[in-house]
Amino acid sequence: MAHKIDAGACISCGACAAECPVDAISQGDSSYVIDAAKCTDCGACKGVCPVECISN
Repeated sequence: MAHKIDAGACISCGACAAECPVDAISQGDSSYVIDAAKCTDCGACKGVCPVECISN
C-alpha cells in the first residue's frame, strides 16, 4: 500500500520529494502528492516530513 500525504497538513516544503528514491512524489495543486503506482512503501518520505503529514 502506498503512503498518503494529508493535504491539509502539508506545508509544501519538498523534503519528501527530495528523499524519495523512485521519484513518486511531486508538487500538486495545494500540496505534494504521492503517485501510488510508483511508491514502493519504503518510508523514506515519512521519516523526513517535518509536520508528520505522511501516513501509510
